[in-house]
Amino acid sequence: MNLKQLTIIYGHYGCGKTNLSLNLALDCAKQGNRVTIVDLDIVNPYFRSSDYKTQLAEKGIDVICPSFAGTNLDTPALSPRIYSAFENKDSHIILDVGGDDAGAYALGRFRKNIQDYGDYSAYYIINKYRNFTTTPADAEQICSEIVSACGITPTGVINNSHLQSLTTVDDVQKAYSYGEETAKLLGVPLTATTAPKNIADSVVGDNIFPVDIIVKPPF
Repeated sequence: MNLKQLTIIYGHYGCGKTNLSLNLALDCAKQGNRVTIVDLDIVNPYFRSSDYKTQLAEKGIDVICPSFAGTNLDTPALSPRIYSAFENKDSHIILDVGGDDAGAYALGRFRKNIQDYGDYSAYYIINKYRNFTTTPADAEQICSEIVSACGITPTGVINNSHLQSLTTVDDVQKAYSYGEETAKLLGVPLTATTAPKNIADSVVGDNIFPVDIIVKPPF
């Protein structure tokens, strides 16, 4: 995928935002770009970009994470470095937004910075195989709630329907029309459909984006 200078990744809890954000960052860096991931997840202790800070740093990717993320302290807070990230036009910025109300409201705190930044992409990430987003209508409703909380409307949909390491070609194929229908309901393009790299070549459809499964459950 060719990313704009500022890319926002949001969606419902468990749709695979962090894994996608990491793949986008690594892909962008591989193309020779400077990349910064901003982790806006201040609640979920299991699936945060912050947890991959060392791995990303080895690839030259900067991670701005909530204070206390990755420690045993209770309440992380958003880093003031986020504001300076918006001023650095030399680096691609990927905002990895938490999947609950706190994540959407955290994004909303930077709405003016985002609007002032200019040209950006805001991708709504969907997963047919997660509760509460199993139909296009459900996914549209969740998106409406996120937009109400953060004030940032999506510019595209990324269909990230998966069952983690158990995902098959058939799983991705069956969910393909779900992505098209959700995008149509929201009035935005279906920007991409993800598929694990080991099966991506077998998936039929437009704009298939192969991904590595980087984020795995800790249990």
